Amino acid sequence: MKPKLYVPILLAMALLTPLFLMAGSAEGLSLAGIRLEFILFGLTLIGVALFHEHTFWVAIAGLTTIVLYKLLFVPDYAFAHHFFGENSMMMQLTDKSMRQGEWGIILNLLGLLLGFGILAKVFEDSGVPDFIPNYLPNDWKGPAVLLIFVFIISSFLDNIAAAMIGGTIALVVFQGKVHPGYIAALVAASNAGGSGSIVGDTTTTMMWIDGVSAFNVLHAYVAAFVALIIITWFASKQQDTHQRIIADAHPDAKLDWVRLLIVVSMLVGAILSNILYDMPALGVWIAILIGALVRKMPWDEVSASIKGTVFLLCLVTAASLMPVETLPSASWLTAFILGFVSAVFDNIPLTKLCLEQGHFDWGMLAYSVGFGGSMIWFGSSAGVAITNKFPQARNVKVWIKEGWHVTLAYVIGFFALYLTLGWEPADNKLHKEPAAKCPATECKAREQSPVLE
Repeated sequence: MKPKLYVPILLAMALLTPLFLMAGSAEGLSLAGIRLEFILFGLTLIGVALFHEHTFWVAIAGLTTIVLYKLLFVPDYAFAHHFFGENSMMMQLTDKSMRQGEWGIILNLLGLLLGFGILAKVFEDSGVPDFIPNYLPNDWKGPAVLLIFVFIISSFLDNIAAAMIGGTIALVVFQGKVHPGYIAALVAASNAGGSGSIVGDTTTTMMWIDGVSAFNVLHAYVAAFVALIIITWFASKQQDTHQRIIADAHPDAKLDWVRLLIVVSMLVGAILSNILYDMPALGVWIAILIGALVRKMPWDEVSASIKGTVFLLCLVTAASLMPVETLPSASWLTAFILGFVSAVFDNIPLTKLCLEQGHFDWGMLAYSVGFGGSMIWFGSSAGVAITNKFPQARNVKVWIKEGWHVTLAYVIGFFALYLTLGWEPADNKLHKEPAAKCPATECKAREQSPVLE
């Protein structure tokens, strides 16, 4: 059913109404002590939850309203600085420590969501999913093994890629009948697997770039392993009851080694460009363009993924425009609450704010903002990507009702980590030059604005 024109118009009018009821101020408008940006963003999220068939239009209306509000009532807001930072784009591309602004994050998400949509189809056409039933158990342990597989590959691949590969396999081995609770579990497994690895998730990579040691993130796996056990047990039972895994591979199944090589090159490209340039989408698209020389690429997947991609980018951009200059003091309780916040508020700006504040337990935070986003379908980029293949899961009520075990797993996993290792905050600005190596005035400036070596 196509969205009717009056839906976005009515939503935009509803969001704009408060603007005509208040007077402006230098710092923006507030209602009952709450900045209006938060109210508008909250109304947008409520609209996404209520109008799940029109999420695309709701997100566009919400972002448009927030931008108009900033333009009309916060005239001094520096849009150029917000999106492009203080330094030139070329400098930001060549020097990761100087990257600022939102343009890089938005461009990277755009490239990954569209690129991994192509990857999933190429992987499906390679024939590999057709052979998977020969290697998976024929009862509930089959979907359980698949979730564990997604968890493992997400530790060194981007979580979007891991979720898409797992979803593609599930689509084949369950003959297109995938339970919504299992779809939520696939997203949760991919987010859990990336939470303890500096190359497994955008947020952990951000921590690494900002000076957090890989070993200060690794203990997130204590919580992630516990969460994986819980979602694997319940979601596998759900899927086995809904649709049992097919027993054997189709007799006519054939393996296309060239397409499989293209998939591998896309994944390797993502890893290398993530490490070298903090831009995994660059390597993905280089591999796609090279692969197009030897095999026909499924370009139709771009048009199939574009609405979901624009939806997420609208929410990410809107979240980045929120006036969240400060967070509550760094503590285990703050980290725990941020897990629920990340289910509706993109984890990338949350992580950025925590890095600016410092003194968090980075492994605990990585688990919270990474796995926490799995509790609602649009809470993580992996969730948005996989619902492009499974649009029936693009419903907040269904996701929470059928994927209830994800929330349970988050809570139990978090406290398993807290009760075993406790709260271990660490400074993310680890590398400072000794005072004797520079003039006093220069050293004082460096202490106030430490630069990574």
